[in-house]
Amino acid sequence: MARTKTAATAPSGASAKTSRNGRLSNAERSAYFARREAAKVLRLVLRGDARRRAVGSIKSLVYSPSVKNKKATFALVCQTLKHLSIIKQVLDSASILNSKWKRQEELVYILTYDILFGQEISLVGDAEKFLMLHKGAIQSALARLLVRNKVKSIEDLMALYQTPDVPKPRYVRVNTLKMDVDSAVLELGKQFVVQKDDLVPDLLILPPGCDLHDHPLIVNGCVFLQGKASSMVAAALAPKPGWKVLDACSAPGNKTVHLAALMKGKGKIVACELNKERVRRLKDTIKLSGAANIEVLHGDFLNLDPKDPAYSEVRAILLDPSCSGSGTAAERLDHLLPSHASGHTADPTEMERLNKLSAFQKKALRHALSFPGVERVVYSTCSIHQVENEDVIKSVLPIAMSFGFQLATSFPQWNCRGLPVFEGSEHLLRTDPVEDKEGFFIALFVKGNIIDRSKNPTMPSSYNSKVSEHIKGNKTITKTKRMKLFMHNRMFKIWSHCLLRSRRLVLDLKNDKQLR
Repeated sequence: MARTKTAATAPSGASAKTSRNGRLSNAERSAYFARREAAKVLRLVLRGDARRRAVGSIKSLVYSPSVKNKKATFALVCQTLKHLSIIKQVLDSASILNSKWKRQEELVYILTYDILFGQEISLVGDAEKFLMLHKGAIQSALARLLVRNKVKSIEDLMALYQTPDVPKPRYVRVNTLKMDVDSAVLELGKQFVVQKDDLVPDLLILPPGCDLHDHPLIVNGCVFLQGKASSMVAAALAPKPGWKVLDACSAPGNKTVHLAALMKGKGKIVACELNKERVRRLKDTIKLSGAANIEVLHGDFLNLDPKDPAYSEVRAILLDPSCSGSGTAAERLDHLLPSHASGHTADPTEMERLNKLSAFQKKALRHALSFPGVERVVYSTCSIHQVENEDVIKSVLPIAMSFGFQLATSFPQWNCRGLPVFEGSEHLLRTDPVEDKEGFFIALFVKGNIIDRSKNPTMPSSYNSKVSEHIKGNKTITKTKRMKLFMHNRMFKIWSHCLLRSRRLVLDLKNDKQLR
């Protein structure tokens, strides 16, 4: 992800200086504002990473409407994060930052990246002046770091810290509220090789690395940048036009507006979101989509009363709750974050965090299943962890059955299914973070003892008989056979790795307590 070279920077707020003719060139102005915008984004990213509560992914923060110079800002944020470990060590070794500049550390990181690895910066603005005054000390600290790590070049030093970028096809979802799929294929085909996805009807596949953020179809909301696994969630719920649907944790809203498109703009969607900042993002997404059948509810889904007459006609609920995001680390560029850095030791609070997330997820799913008029519930996460996925489903199955729900098989042609940790896990769906480049989990609950295929288009035609056999105790696939099939699946390796990592973490925590 090479940084686009731009000319010297521009001034710093009220204390900013102008160029010799009293005016800033366009390049100076662009570079100046890109650095300040990048510093704001970097602050949100680093604080969210430190608290393990991200406001949004790096991409979503950079490409929000408030950021003007998106390309330059994105490049600066990503390059600074890639070099952040080195930058921090250099600044610590140079010992040049006082309390004033420590309060603006994100801007200092951005400027230090430019001094060491990017471009020369002009003496415009207090921060630029300060760091250029100490440029010699910064460069000397970098030289000492090279010696300490026994490497001869910056490239060799970076190799100790960097994680390779993960190539991935570019998926885009056509917003059928504004444009039909064939028209989108025709328009995008003028610049790119375009294929239709064989599973999600309104999803298109483009070559890796396609930059579409400024494409007219993206800008006007005819096409949304959305991964395949993410697009499968609303499709699994399969709401019909005219239904009333509840999206329980809806921001940033891609799945919400996908529901609206699947419903052809008819019926009603109640989009519930607790976080005030994310509500604004949700409203922006809805406005861009042109959906007119979505009502935004700023509040806690768990506080909604299932017996409230306002929700008596809700027939489907999409629950995509807060999760670890471990399945989309590559897509979110999480490998650039300090907590995901190469060689980073296991966080002793990680298991505690996952258990808290799991507890919330179970509570939210039980709540979703309790709405009396609901016929279909989809639970989804972008996590690879069993504790957030199969364990959640297993724990709520008794109450689900008491409400008349059964697990149903979404996308039966999809080979990667749930981990075989309980009877019926073959109905669950997983996507492979290695093979599919995303690690998602989808569970579909459908109300009724014998599930009518007409009410469940994602089910195979033979499923009714299979359910009958299951109820009678005549299993179509024995547990042993399912286990053998699963052990040849790539997900088995992922499951084993996660299980081993969890056990090691528990042992490490026990050892720490004994040492204390």
